Amino acid sequence: MRPHSKIAGLVACVLGLGVVPASAAAQAAASPAYLNPKVPVEKRVADLLARMTLDDKIGQMTQAERAFVTGDPSLISSLRLGSVLSGGGSVPPGNTPAAWVEMVNTFQSYALRTPLKIPMIYGVDAVHGHGNVYGATVFPHNIGLGASRDPRLVERVYRATAEEVRATGIPWDFAPCVCVTRDERWGRSYESFGEDTGLVVRLSTAIDGLQRGGVLATAKHYAGDGDTEYGTGSGDFTIDQGITVTSRADFARIDLPPYVAAVRRHHVGTVMPSFSSVDWTEDGVGNPLKMHAHRELLTGTLKGKLGFDGFVISDWEGIHQIPDPAAPAGAPQPTAGQVRVAVNAGVDMFMEPNTSPLFQQHLRAEVTAGRVSMARIDDAVRRILRAKFRLGLFEHPYASADRIGEVGSAAHRRLAREAVARSQVLLKNARGLLPLRPDAKVYVAGRNADDIGNQAGGWTIDWQGRSGDAIPGTTILEGIRSVAPRARVTFSADASAPVAGSDVGVVVVGETPYAEGYGDVGGPAWPYGTEPQKEPKSLTLQPGDRAVVDKVCDAVAKCVVLLVSGRPQVITDQLGKIDALVASWLPGSEGAGVADVLFGRRPFTGRLPVSWPASVAQVPINVGDRDYRPLFPYGWGLRT
Repeated sequence: MRPHSKIAGLVACVLGLGVVPASAAAQAAASPAYLNPKVPVEKRVADLLARMTLDDKIGQMTQAERAFVTGDPSLISSLRLGSVLSGGGSVPPGNTPAAWVEMVNTFQSYALRTPLKIPMIYGVDAVHGHGNVYGATVFPHNIGLGASRDPRLVERVYRATAEEVRATGIPWDFAPCVCVTRDERWGRSYESFGEDTGLVVRLSTAIDGLQRGGVLATAKHYAGDGDTEYGTGSGDFTIDQGITVTSRADFARIDLPPYVAAVRRHHVGTVMPSFSSVDWTEDGVGNPLKMHAHRELLTGTLKGKLGFDGFVISDWEGIHQIPDPAAPAGAPQPTAGQVRVAVNAGVDMFMEPNTSPLFQQHLRAEVTAGRVSMARIDDAVRRILRAKFRLGLFEHPYASADRIGEVGSAAHRRLAREAVARSQVLLKNARGLLPLRPDAKVYVAGRNADDIGNQAGGWTIDWQGRSGDAIPGTTILEGIRSVAPRARVTFSADASAPVAGSDVGVVVVGETPYAEGYGDVGGPAWPYGTEPQKEPKSLTLQPGDRAVVDKVCDAVAKCVVLLVSGRPQVITDQLGKIDALVASWLPGSEGAGVADVLFGRRPFTGRLPVSWPASVAQVPINVGDRDYRPLFPYGWGLRT
């Protein structure tokens, strides 16, 4: 110890201050600033960034899929991956909460074997609860939450989702979708809170629910994904991943405001660009630009004008759709041109599920050649590291299994049941038929009455969801029997059982599960799912559903129809024989919430988040249209 250090130690003793031992002081001096939680985040980021090689930085910009690294987790170390994700339906063996924690921690152990010990961040699509995990609480999809019109309820739902996501060791959710759905033929319309920009902005409290629960939120899909034109979809899709043909003024009025709120009001941590393109009408229609390549909107608007300081994460192989005229036909994707354009446009982290090595190879070559600047690389990595430091990943990289009991907890299921009840929209109620008497003789029919997979919809266990007994929970039929134990219930899915003697018929029909472009009306059928899912997607009921409605409503004096669907079903020609009509949306795992309003335990309070068309020919139809004559207008909802 040098003499002045001895004096300092003596003064410290006189003043009663502790003296740091020489070894501890030396250790503190040698310890990098980025590992010190007392150092401000921006200084930690700068310190770590200065220590990183180009390979370290490119690794942080790379996200691979669980299945790609499961067989050889050392890829996480060798590629220096910044992130790993689970796509829809990609789960660890057993698919239990404990298995998720073990898997994430195993992957993390390989991330921490890199020289700088930078933790990876695991991401998942928990878009209506932690739907990938068997036993999780499955909440109503956003379209149903939109019918509640309640920002506080939405925040509570997403806070519960965060608690279940965190309990399985995951700190990042690719949610919420803050798209504005403008065409019900879109296969993702149920992921939207509604057709009105103001409603979506109000319900972006979902971001607060996630982030106050310790989970990094993702506002998606930036921007205009719900405003694409029918017939412009990607590949066989009719509208999904299509083109938003719009003026800059309309884009700023309809599509952009939810992201303004996400960034400035809710401080969202990440933003995901849309697969879709934008075609500005000011310069003539016919030159669309993919959102993943849109420097004006990603860098100029989002990061510049809005001041977004989080990071931009691409969608699943999102850059593979960027045109690259220089690439030879059949070249493996991503191509060098796709990588270069997307990085320079402002994408920071790249979801390359099975092509991470190729992505890294191209990016390294582009930087070496000077076509991507180190300043752009440093900006991307700085944003990613900032998020990791803010989450506390460097201090707590490993997950604990102590909270797995929160997954599917009774408290969360009670909340989901409340959300279901408040999402129900009473469209018609002739002669005050609803609520039903608790001792009524009820004839229940329809394929969606006792099918929890159908009532949960897409993004449940599988990417596309699945019909049948997919998850634990309560079907609508089970809910009716539970809520009204004195009711005499007869159930016949196809209405083949005798109807005579029943006071009222309750017919539960609608859609089977789908997701993304496989839900586009007129689009391709998902070939790998359950048989019911392979039916063509439509805005009208399937023939079998129509037949059950006719059979029951023609035979009973009083008839209730519940539509379990992700979007309106045109039912105008059958409306005359229906006494009470309810939009039940996709309620999720807690079907008893539907029974609660049917039998008056809770009042009907939901209001339409989208306009209900009188005919298929009216679509798209949105509030504010010049010729606006829907069957039921936006905001409609009777009360009991």
